[in-house]
Amino acid sequence: MMHMTFYWSKKVTLLIDDWRTDSWTSYLLTLFACVLTSAFYQYLEDRRLRLKLISGNSTPATEIQTPLLLSKLGGDRTKLGVKFAGAVLFGVNSAIGYLLMLAVMSFNGGVFVAIVVGLAIGYLAFRSGDDDVSVVVDNPCDCA
Repeated sequence: MMHMTFYWSKKVTLLIDDWRTDSWTSYLLTLFACVLTSAFYQYLEDRRLRLKLISGNSTPATEIQTPLLLSKLGGDRTKLGVKFAGAVLFGVNSAIGYLLMLAVMSFNGGVFVAIVVGLAIGYLAFRSGDDDVSVVVDNPCDCA
């Protein structure tokens, strides 16, 4: 039976049928995994934003951008590699964000609190000291 309202119980099924908790030990380990995963989400978001900032500063603002006409083969390969790395980080981060959202949709109060606490810890550890507020976040996930 799937809950449609928040409930507080040590019995929860998270993401897949095989991930069920029935004891306090397994429940606490699940909550710890939720905290770690959500903090890791913030870490990856920080890495992605820093990569975007670094790649954005390497191009002069006065240079005309012609993505289909490659003028400098070596420099464009590096830019392509940075864009590819950014795309991979974005994809992994989006997948983790959606998995966290689905975990919250288990409607277990402990899982919800663990994910919010993990996001707050991750933000405090990895993103709160950002002086680079000029980067626009283009993350479609609400949990960023």
